[in-house]
Amino acid sequence: DTYGYKIIKDIKPYIELSESTLYTILKRLENTKMLTVYSSEHDGRLRKYYRITKAGLGRLEDFKDEWKQVMSIYQFVNKENGDE
Repeated sequence: DTYGYKIIKDIKPYIELSESTLYTILKRLENTKMLTVYSSEHDGRLRKYYRITKAGLGRLEDFKDEWKQVMSIYQFVNKENGDE
């Protein structure tokens, strides 16, 4: 489980992502049952926490498999073009 600001901090070394973009993505993932959301008090304020669901974990594994296929095609294309 994590919250939006922490996600922004954790992902910053890899990609630049605005808060508005992140929250749009999180809302879409929630709407498609890939995440569940709950609120909890932290330092006197309510904070939204996000938890990946079983369906979300399954989709993540599917994405990893798809990514491997995309990278294989990319490597093949680069090899054929002599870019390797």
